[in-house]
Amino acid sequence: MSVIHKFSKNKNFQWEDVKGNPIEMEGVKSAAIHILIGEKEKAPISIMRFIHLKPGGHSRLEKHPHEHEVIILQGKGKVQIGTEISDVEPFDVVFVEGNELHQFSNPYDDVFGFICVIPKL
Repeated sequence: MSVIHKFSKNKNFQWEDVKGNPIEMEGVKSAAIHILIGEKEKAPISIMRFIHLKPGGHSRLEKHPHEHEVIILQGKGKVQIGTEISDVEPFDVVFVEGNELHQFSNPYDDVFGFICVIPKL
């Protein structure tokens, strides 16, 4: 089923008909996820998510077999890949190879938001 989720032009980085949910899992702090394209849209191959991290928030420090394709849209943050930590800001693009240790974090005072595409598992 093809679909368009229109971007809501407000300060909150939201899309019409897409609800954000807190990420409640061990190792994650002050994070929420919006599934932009996924099961609801019957996407057969990949999932597109918008993730935002509040100030002080972070994803899990983890590694797994699937890759991530990421584009930063809001604020600035840090990305750890392996042992290297890099600053990122809007329109930077990040590729995290499968089985690579990684984490996204927000040590800054504003919300950090990015689109992350993963394979449907």
